[in-house]
Amino acid sequence: MPARFRPARFWPTRFWRRATVAFVCALIAGSGAARAAEDYPNHSVRWLVGYPPGGSTDICARLIGQYLSQKLGQQFIIENKPGAGNNLATELAAHAPPDGYTVFLVNPANAINASLYKNLSFNFIQDMAPVAGFIRVPNVMEVNPQVPAKTVAEFITYAKANPGKINMASSGVGTSVHLSGALFMMMTGVNLVHVPYRGAAPALTDMLANHVQVMFDNLPSSIAYIQAGKLRALGVTTATRAAALPNVPTVAETVPGYEASAFFGMAVPKGTPRPIIDKLNRTINQALADPAMQARLAELGGTNISGTPEDFGKIIVDETNKWAKVVKATGASAE
Repeated sequence: MPARFRPARFWPTRFWRRATVAFVCALIAGSGAARAAEDYPNHSVRWLVGYPPGGSTDICARLIGQYLSQKLGQQFIIENKPGAGNNLATELAAHAPPDGYTVFLVNPANAINASLYKNLSFNFIQDMAPVAGFIRVPNVMEVNPQVPAKTVAEFITYAKANPGKINMASSGVGTSVHLSGALFMMMTGVNLVHVPYRGAAPALTDMLANHVQVMFDNLPSSIAYIQAGKLRALGVTTATRAAALPNVPTVAETVPGYEASAFFGMAVPKGTPRPIIDKLNRTINQALADPAMQARLAELGGTNISGTPEDFGKIIVDETNKWAKVVKATGASAE
């Protein structure tokens, strides 16, 4: 046999040797990731929240963060990074090292902004990995008590009699609070003046002072003011009434087909080791199964959406597709 063909007899040996080396390296890498998860976290974790303290996103992060800190033995430190309609915090999270020491509070703006903004420096679905869902909550259509309307129907009549004179607050451009109001305007034909804030807390401060008159806020950040009579709830934005406000009708009872809600959960930069994601997921699901936590979330009007990372990933994709249709239908946009 010619010499040039002799090496072919050794090709299978070399192939399997390389394959064996690759397999062993994969085992070592896998065991290293598993050991990293066992030790995780061995120092504090940075939890990015795209809004100021006091709003629904902040409330959710602090409730779950306190539980994670207690169970995992390291502090989950909330960093409020408001700005650019939640995009500032999202960009920081998407570009953070994928080591489990930066986590992010997912909220409706992450689903909305994908179609609302045209030039984002990140693709949320591609650049972030879902960890776990927390809760889904209604938004609530609320007014300052000085507004004469006591029902959704009365508000529509009042708004049509005062076009362009009623200020509608939101927690920022692109939030579910903003888009819930935009959808309401589109479906009823009323003309409200949108006044965006850098979060729910400053918006609510001006609502209480009657500088703005109406808001479609996430229920957790407003429910205490409603129960105290400082704000008047006209309707909840979900298809069915909220258990936390059983006497408040749905907006859809007056505006058929109207529906909107908010969801919250955790994500990490894509590439974070799966064992770390799984450890966070298990601990969060334990938190959501804790009776004390369930009671607290029920007080805020939340419905549990615990599950696997894949379950939460599907929610994010479904919400992104849903809100893209609303953005298109309302003509909403942001730079």
